[in-house]
Amino acid sequence: MSGNTFKTFILLAGLTALLLLIGQALGGRSGLYIALFMAFIMNMVAYWFSDRIALAMSGAQEVSVHEAPDLHQTVERLAVQAGIPKPRVYIIPQDTPNAFATGRNPEHAAVAVTEGILRILKPAELEGVLAHELAHIRNRDILISSVAAVIAGAISYLAHMAQWGAYMGMGRSDDEGEGGGGNLIAVLIMAVVAPLAAMLIQMAISRSREYQADATGAKIVGAGRPLANALLKMEEYNKQLPMRVNPAQAQMYIVNPLSAEGFTRLFSTHPPIQERVARLLAMGPGDFMR
Repeated sequence: MSGNTFKTFILLAGLTALLLLIGQALGGRSGLYIALFMAFIMNMVAYWFSDRIALAMSGAQEVSVHEAPDLHQTVERLAVQAGIPKPRVYIIPQDTPNAFATGRNPEHAAVAVTEGILRILKPAELEGVLAHELAHIRNRDILISSVAAVIAGAISYLAHMAQWGAYMGMGRSDDEGEGGGGNLIAVLIMAVVAPLAAMLIQMAISRSREYQADATGAKIVGAGRPLANALLKMEEYNKQLPMRVNPAQAQMYIVNPLSAEGFTRLFSTHPPIQERVARLLAMGPGDFMR
């Protein structure tokens, strides 16, 4: 198990524990069961429908081999090198260069690139980007991110319930003598702190998976520099021509389409580009051995 994979496991465990903790704070044992049920239902929805939602919200259109032969050929070749089935191919009608992958598993996956990325990047750079997205598919990062997102969403929802419950006096209940509701102040603190903690954990999971996809993508093409060059180009273009993206979708893209300056970097779904580039360029010949 790699360091990033272990870190992701720990962060997901922490996110789940936080969900159960706020569920119990809200309603004791019954609240805990409600939180578990919510997590199960929301994760099932994310598992089956996250790809359709992502593609629809981005405006991506599926393209055939006849419509984009070079793109299909590159995706197919890299998929063979990555050891996964060829994903469906989509193009997003936006000029800003960016890309994302989606799908619950390698057998039900899709890769989407903007029109801008096809015009701006050199062939080797585009290969680096596509390899990064195929790495997300191979590592099942889309499923991991979807699970993290819905658990964080459930925590926020339960936190709002806890706030209203505390205001209405529910925080004083004792849930059959087990102290499940806790006192009013504790419930209010949990309701405020839990969503913030959940968001920070979710962002940390996303950043960890981006580092892992960079490394895996570089191994697929056998070099780190093409992706490093592509990341620098895309970051510059995204600053000049920001994408029209729903903030909830920002974590999917290879480069953060949203501004993340100053304090807001703490809440960024992506690691700093300079750090990603440095790690890619630091990869030696031994890192690309298969």
